[in-house]
Amino acid sequence: MVKRIKLRTLLIGGCITLFFLVLLGRVFWIQVLDREFWQARAAGQWAHTSVIKAVRGTIEDRNGKVLASDVPAYTVVVNPDAISVLGIGKEVITGLHELLGKPEDEIKALVEAKDENGKYLKNREIRNEGWRIDRELRDKVDEFIEKLKDEHETLETGVGLIREQKRYYPQQTLAAHVLGYTDRDGDAVMGLEKYFDKQLKGENGKLFYQSDGKGIKLPDSEDTYQPVVNGSNFKLTIDSTIQYYIEQAMQKAYEELKPKSITVIAADPSTMEILGLANMPNFNPNEFWNYASNPGVFFNHAIKTRFEPGSTFKIVPLAGAVEEKLFNPEATFMSGSIRIKGYGKPLYDQKRSGYGEITFLEGVKRSSNVAFVKLGYEMLGPERLLQYVDDFGFNDLTGIDLPGEVRGIVNPTPNNASENATIAFGHGKVLVTPIQQLTAISVIASGGKLMVPHVVKETTDPNTGKITVTQPQVVRQVISAESASETSSYLEQVVADLLHGTGRHAYIEGYRVAGKTGTAIKPDGKGGYDRNKVNSSFLGYAPANNPKIVVYVGIDEPANAAGGGAAAGPVFKEIVSEVLSYMGVPKVTTGDGGSVSISVKNAPSAQRSAPDLTGKMVQAARKLLMDQGFDFETVGGGSEVVSQYPEAGTLLASGQKIYLLSQQGDQASIPDLRGQSLRDAMEVLNLLKVKISVEGEGYITEQTELIQNGKRLVQLRLSPMGAYGEDIPVSTAEEEASDTGGSGG
Repeated sequence: MVKRIKLRTLLIGGCITLFFLVLLGRVFWIQVLDREFWQARAAGQWAHTSVIKAVRGTIEDRNGKVLASDVPAYTVVVNPDAISVLGIGKEVITGLHELLGKPEDEIKALVEAKDENGKYLKNREIRNEGWRIDRELRDKVDEFIEKLKDEHETLETGVGLIREQKRYYPQQTLAAHVLGYTDRDGDAVMGLEKYFDKQLKGENGKLFYQSDGKGIKLPDSEDTYQPVVNGSNFKLTIDSTIQYYIEQAMQKAYEELKPKSITVIAADPSTMEILGLANMPNFNPNEFWNYASNPGVFFNHAIKTRFEPGSTFKIVPLAGAVEEKLFNPEATFMSGSIRIKGYGKPLYDQKRSGYGEITFLEGVKRSSNVAFVKLGYEMLGPERLLQYVDDFGFNDLTGIDLPGEVRGIVNPTPNNASENATIAFGHGKVLVTPIQQLTAISVIASGGKLMVPHVVKETTDPNTGKITVTQPQVVRQVISAESASETSSYLEQVVADLLHGTGRHAYIEGYRVAGKTGTAIKPDGKGGYDRNKVNSSFLGYAPANNPKIVVYVGIDEPANAAGGGAAAGPVFKEIVSEVLSYMGVPKVTTGDGGSVSISVKNAPSAQRSAPDLTGKMVQAARKLLMDQGFDFETVGGGSEVVSQYPEAGTLLASGQKIYLLSQQGDQASIPDLRGQSLRDAMEVLNLLKVKISVEGEGYITEQTELIQNGKRLVQLRLSPMGAYGEDIPVSTAEEEASDTGGSGG
């Protein structure tokens, strides 16, 4: 018995000893051999990290008006567990549906949400309708929560609010395409917000500390602090007042012309600070989610759209010819059409019969395609013309500080006569962007310098107080200051000549304005052109003698294919009139208070009467008409004017031609009547005692002289002509399929 007790005691003691040895070994293993692993695991349990959110930088206009900033926001949350206990699910669902506009079935799914074990969850955010709501809606949710507390005599309703931050754009749609926006997660999506996201958002700070199991910080905690770096604040070159003028004028044009889009950019040509930039249709960055069905509203055409510019591109061959001393404003050429070696078809002016023999200055004012083919293709030559295209920056990015800019493409096939000639009037193998066009005309307005456009005026680091100012950057001197001034004087007459100037719709009483219109027929996607669809534009600056603002206006597919002068010119006029007044630029007036106009050579008043030329020598009559800028044509080989049409004293329509007859009766030759109205043609032919045969309607496009019963007969064919805006060549039906299209002023 005693022996059995001793054995049992020995066995138990051995087991205890063995257990102790195992325990001791385990402790040794944990504390010595595996010490680092367990120490790290323990540290992970008592170590905590607290994130200190960085404040995203503000964006202001040049005058300090806030365009974008962070503001308090609130997210609505529900506690399914608490709501279930109180039995108020139906009230909560109905109430939040009415306040937030979220479908009841979606709120019900959140209010009754359970985990995989069938237990109600604790907290669920109501996205997207209740996510980061503004203060006004938050107050209404607070009232609803208080109502639930009172009705059910409880402090916990299962509905709550979490305070957060969100991006807010206080000016609503103003400069939306410049600013861009951040989504509800705070991620930058487009515009400046995207381009400067890293600088704007800064870097979150962190605090590392140690705590006990209940989360209470330990007295001897070894804290590590990583300071927060708040985002930089940006001041833009944009002026909110100018931006407002731009958007107001655009909105009116958008409603009237019903185009696909409108783009306007305004800048200070001396620094290339962008004063305003907008596109229509526009959007409100505070409500970006409302445009999901029309994502095209976010597209920034100003820097991302390439298109055939039409006649606004003519500033390049004009400036190049002036710089190379090739432009003689008094030299003459025969307008209407031109044939170039290596291309079988003629290239036309908008008025296919032309304006007769005119000066190159008048060719500029009328935006004659023939004039610019002569200047750019014949005088400068393809190689020098393309060099000026490059120098003006059309094959490069402008470098504007906005995301997504595309470069233009001007790449005519070498030795292809047609492609190289049509480049001279902005057609064919030439695609440009609005910002490139603005930058190019600023070369002329700024004394010949190509500069980098920019929208950021300065940045401020709130952590150090350091201010970084954007300095104007000159890329190259494209033409001399003297050539720029001379070119500017010609562009000024495009606007100031109220009879011939294609830019006359941009004329502003009391201010000197320089500019160029453009109307480019759009490709139809089948190798031809759709003459019912055009890109209309105006490019100009003012005052011409001391430019304060340069503006590009582009209208894509205006109603009735309105031309650049008629569609875009008035938009330019409205914007610049407001801006110059806002800038305090005084109007130029005479001593008696009247406005001063520049002297425009060969530019008569808007409506004049025909002078009395009957009985004058033909040479003297021609000189008088040329000096006073009349369109005319002499008929016959005599030395004296025996009759005229229209008669002396007749009020002339804009651009109406005067015919001088120096031989009576059927001895006189038949003048070229193409492009004239039927009424004018019949009057002239009646004076010549010629029979007439008429076919069609519109303007005369063909004339054929026959002998019938021993007498002369002139057959006239009429067709609609010039129905597509200013300076757009109109082809015959047969030529339409194979022509290279057209462009104009």
